[in-house]
Amino acid sequence: MPQSYDTIVIGLGSAGTTAASTLARAGRRVLALEAQDRIGGRVWTVPFGDGLVEVGAEWIHGTGLSRVYETALKNNISVVPQDLTFNVYQSDGSRANNVLVNELLEFCLEAVEHPPEKPETLGKFLTRQLMDYLKEKHPEVLQNQDFLDEFLELMNLIMNNYEASNDWNDVSAQTNYAELAGHQHMSWHRYGYKTFFDILLNRYNNGPGWPTLEIKLNTEVIKIKWPKNSMGKVQVVCKDGTVYTADNVIVTVSVGVLKERHTNLFDPPLPQNKIQSIENIPMGVMDKIILSFDDIGLPNGTFFGFLWRGEEKRKVSKEDFWTTRIFGCSTPMGSKTALTFWTSGEVGKLVETLPEDVVKRKVMELLRKFMGKIVTISEPTGMIRSTWYSNPFTRGSYTYDNLVVTQYPDARANLAEPLRDAAGSPRVLFAGEATDSTHFSTVHGASDSGYREAQRLLPGSKV
Repeated sequence: MPQSYDTIVIGLGSAGTTAASTLARAGRRVLALEAQDRIGGRVWTVPFGDGLVEVGAEWIHGTGLSRVYETALKNNISVVPQDLTFNVYQSDGSRANNVLVNELLEFCLEAVEHPPEKPETLGKFLTRQLMDYLKEKHPEVLQNQDFLDEFLELMNLIMNNYEASNDWNDVSAQTNYAELAGHQHMSWHRYGYKTFFDILLNRYNNGPGWPTLEIKLNTEVIKIKWPKNSMGKVQVVCKDGTVYTADNVIVTVSVGVLKERHTNLFDPPLPQNKIQSIENIPMGVMDKIILSFDDIGLPNGTFFGFLWRGEEKRKVSKEDFWTTRIFGCSTPMGSKTALTFWTSGEVGKLVETLPEDVVKRKVMELLRKFMGKIVTISEPTGMIRSTWYSNPFTRGSYTYDNLVVTQYPDARANLAEPLRDAAGSPRVLFAGEATDSTHFSTVHGASDSGYREAQRLLPGSKV
């Protein structure tokens, strides 16, 4: 007979690792199944260059009431704020008007925090707000249509990187997302985001782990059978044919994976309101191309923005058009010899499929075009790129709010609702960033959701 557990957790990203460790700390017998060969999900710290880089989540977004930030603090880890002020270069190799560009950038990011009363696209909303601001503060800029077009395009790309969207008109300006208080870009720098998982699993500083938690990597789940009639156990069937049983299961896979697999994954099938949530919540793509160099000669934790001149952009061939959708690059806090390029949406998906040598060559051409006159840039020594969309176990980076999901204000809450048996006991529970109504798309939102579902299973729970 296979061993039976109190709870099986599927997926060891931020939500699954938080859920599994919370239950194990309380003495529950937990089995955690992870399809990939590593822990972390959409957090992935990789040794690269002379240090570490984050192929997935880069920052702790906010410090107030943040499970992630508090975890670092309790373990005497000094996470550091990163300044997102841009050094902006133009496609003719000259420096842009940095003061103006950053002022307008800051204005737009601030405007996002005060959404309109009626739903509308983020692109329309921000363009209108910006024009009103320029009318009042910089009327002369309104005469420069080329600059306006160029800046709006840069702003579109930056918002797509925040939202993991393809275009800012795919995003709703009206959203339930709420920022935590405090600095929005706290970096784990040389510790790496993986440290959060080491701490959760009681492995930090050679910790012994949790005695009641068993972890199996490279273990893909293909079926979850749960007893609607309240008799018997939940059965979890793996691709290798192994079947595990437990009183309940916490599913923490991404909405991207649920979109693709929910029909075959659950027996009995999911209720209609949950299917509707899975179909309506959009899963976005935010990808990185990271190059290493012998010596890059640029300060750590600095952002460089690329402002295309209209006539220069029109010269770019159709096959290289994707390079115009990389809004800039940054030097990561964890490595002095790496450079991260940022892209998103359909171009992110495309870049995942291009030959490695093509991506490396074209990105270097882009870098030299914008910054080559001012910075001496050597040939790269290595490259990593994220593949969050083509990865069958993520199928995207994180969720956002579009105009469809704002018509279903309870979509995320419905996704978070457990499937209960006839006696009302939760048998299949759901966690993950997409199930958090106000902190979706973040590691802390995912972690909170894992904690929420673990608490639901512990005595005295009011959840």
